[in-house]
Amino acid sequence: MTSHVLSLLVEDKPGLLTRVAGLFARRGFNIESLAVGVTEVPGLSRITVVVDVDQLPLEQVTKQLNKLINVIKIVELDPAASVQRQHVLVKVRADNASRSNVLEVVNLFRGSVVDYAPDALVVEITGDKGKVDAFLRALEPFGVKEMAQSGLLAIGRGGKSITERVLRG
Repeated sequence: MTSHVLSLLVEDKPGLLTRVAGLFARRGFNIESLAVGVTEVPGLSRITVVVDVDQLPLEQVTKQLNKLINVIKIVELDPAASVQRQHVLVKVRADNASRSNVLEVVNLFRGSVVDYAPDALVVEITGDKGKVDAFLRALEPFGVKEMAQSGLLAIGRGGKSITERVLRG
């Protein structure tokens, strides 16, 4: 099985996210990542779903998703042809003895300190999966106390837009 990134353009309607997630659940697929947000077109949202499935069952799910009345468009985003980013907040132990070493790691990965406490720092980082995973491994020796991670955000490279035909129509 391989990970697939799907970008869905949908109408903002109550219950649609539940119906979309339900289609994956009924097929026994685990959603690895899910991110939802408004688009540049009023009344439309983008759902980015990362799911680990074989190609054929994914095709069956996308056909069913296309049948949902509020789903306007579905695009599978190839990692090489898209920009993919995660956003992570990490609370890491950082006492007087280790704080400078933690800050060194944060700076190395171009992260930011967003909160300070005498015994911990909250840091944020944005990047692709490889960068985020490497950052978390580098912080492990200091003691990760808590972590919150966004779903993957992805957008196709180049001038084309998922909302292009919607804007013209």
